[in-house]
Amino acid sequence: MNFYQTLLVGTLTALITTTVAYFKIRMDFNLYKTEVMAEKAARRLLKHKSFVERRFEAIRNELGGWDNEEDELRKILVRAGAVRTFRKTNDGKEEWWYLLSRENERIEKKQAKKGK
Repeated sequence: MNFYQTLLVGTLTALITTTVAYFKIRMDFNLYKTEVMAEKAARRLLKHKSFVERRFEAIRNELGGWDNEEDELRKILVRAGAVRTFRKTNDGKEEWWYLLSRENERIEKKQAKKGK
């Protein structure tokens, strides 16, 4: 191979590698952005002043798009700063979530209910 052929092969290889890397980075950034927005939405939902805790079903229905990926939604809730609890129902157990930053508020509400 002469100089120009080597230069052409090197340039094409660099161009292809750069293009693939660019699209991979864009894809990763869009995925990251989606996860960050999902965390923000979950946090905002759990910060509602009237509801300290929310049922998992209500969160899933409100955020949408998690019907087949419940564990992914749970991971997002944990990254948003939420904690899971369970309540006994007639049908078994029900999953509830609250923000760890609102734990004191949650305890106060429970104590107020017991005091009635």
